[in-house]
Amino acid sequence: MSSISYTSTNKLSREDYRRQKDLEAARKAGTAPAEQDEEGKDINPHIPQYIAKAPWYIDSGRPTLKHQRVQENETERIEPEWYARGLRAGVAATKFRKGACENCGAMTHKAKDCMDRPRKTKAKWSGQDIKPDEIIQELELDYDSKRDRWNGYDPSEHAKIYEEYEKIEEARRKLKASELDKQSTTELVKKTGERGNAEFSSDEQEEDEDKYAETSDMPGQKVNTKTRTTIRNLRIREDTAKYLRNLDANSAYYDPKTRSMRDNPNVGTDEDAVYAGDNFVRYTGDAPKMANLQLFAWQAYEKGNDVHLQANPTQGELLHREYLQKKEKLKDSSKESILATYGGEEHLDAPPKELLLAQTESYVEYSRTGRVIQGQERAKAKSKYEEDVYINNHTTIWGSFWADGCWGYKCCRSFIKNSYCTGLVGIEAAQTAKYGALIYDGGSQASSMSNSNQPVKTLVEMHAENLLKKSNIDEESPDANKHFKRKGFGEGDIQLNEKRLKKALEDEQRRQKLRPGELLDDRKRPYNNAYNLGNARSVNDTEITEEELEAYRLKKLSHEDPMANYIDKDK
Repeated sequence: MSSISYTSTNKLSREDYRRQKDLEAARKAGTAPAEQDEEGKDINPHIPQYIAKAPWYIDSGRPTLKHQRVQENETERIEPEWYARGLRAGVAATKFRKGACENCGAMTHKAKDCMDRPRKTKAKWSGQDIKPDEIIQELELDYDSKRDRWNGYDPSEHAKIYEEYEKIEEARRKLKASELDKQSTTELVKKTGERGNAEFSSDEQEEDEDKYAETSDMPGQKVNTKTRTTIRNLRIREDTAKYLRNLDANSAYYDPKTRSMRDNPNVGTDEDAVYAGDNFVRYTGDAPKMANLQLFAWQAYEKGNDVHLQANPTQGELLHREYLQKKEKLKDSSKESILATYGGEEHLDAPPKELLLAQTESYVEYSRTGRVIQGQERAKAKSKYEEDVYINNHTTIWGSFWADGCWGYKCCRSFIKNSYCTGLVGIEAAQTAKYGALIYDGGSQASSMSNSNQPVKTLVEMHAENLLKKSNIDEESPDANKHFKRKGFGEGDIQLNEKRLKKALEDEQRRQKLRPGELLDDRKRPYNNAYNLGNARSVNDTEITEEELEAYRLKKLSHEDPMANYIDKDK
């Protein structure tokens, strides 16, 4: 590969880039000699560029693969050396030297660094017992030697531990021998029987070793040094026995022989119980999965397949997984074939069982229109203000009635806030005061003065008089307030005018022929007539007549009529 592609960091021109690619292609094809590194070795032209290119911090400017090879450590290994402890450099001087330690007389340190005991009379003044000079060493330790915790350790020092242990054992044996010499022969025979002195000494040694066993008891076991037996308990004292979980005689059965309780002693009490029976472990976690896998291995072996779960568990797991996938595919294919043959796929898209079989204890009764008659009412939106609070016997709130630019109560039509409700009597009194204002205000001042001596009438008496006067007025003018008498309109025995009925039928037929949203010509409609569209009645007559109502009923198309679409083919 060219050195331009690996070492040059400048941007190549088009011509250089083309020549570089041609050279690389020729080297890969074998027509051009391979590139050589600094050691004269050929570089494989098929090596990728990210491997052949050296990093910028070790780039030598020439093609090389040295950065991909293991670098040999050029530094020589330093032999392990340590400080010469306790060694002195030659013989001590006979007299004090200038610049030496004032305390001991050595030249290798000063008085403040001296490790000897401070003397009462310094060596500088006495000139006696001058210590020899120490050996000053400058060790060159590498990274690992500085951090080696065993650097400078002398293995021969470990022999001192063995020597100390052997001295202790020798002293113990001598002590036992002296005790045996003090005992009589009969006591020795009773204690040892027919055993020899050698066996006795070994047993005594074992007893000394066993005397520490009582202090090292583990939970669940106890060592008895007298009988040389180990008592192992089947449970720890901190554990609760299974038969004490539930003292009810009808609870889970406890087998005292095997000390097992398979069922849950506290059924339905607590889901997070500490103990839920011995079978709880068998049916939770991966235990059921392992049981199904073992059952599959047995069934497959009976059918001739070489499957062994313990010998090759990976094979058994893969075969079982493949078996489950094929089983699901077969189940889906059989379901599709049944649906294709017999149909009924629409019945599978049913709502969940929670919606179909949902039951509740609350009783709710509905009407035909879906309104709740009895039972649970629809929740109303809550407000921070007080709602449904009525004062002074009112059944509605202030502001529920509006008339003549004033707000009032709708229940009694009173315009006085915080007044007492009078109910229907107050409404009738207000209507009487409105329509009979002339009766109350028509009198002169003299008549009012003459009537001032009369007793004051109550509101009920005044209302009764107004009703009597109103009935008299209705008898005198039967056509008065005809607009307010709409009850029973179009019912009973009605006398119709034939000409007006014929005219009304023509107008209704013409109105039904109009398209939706289309009106009659404004030129044919009387001026300021809001109810009539092209009728020939008077302008002031804005009420619907009996003839028009009858024409509407005759022309009205009833969709519920069974004979509406009947056509007589004979005619």
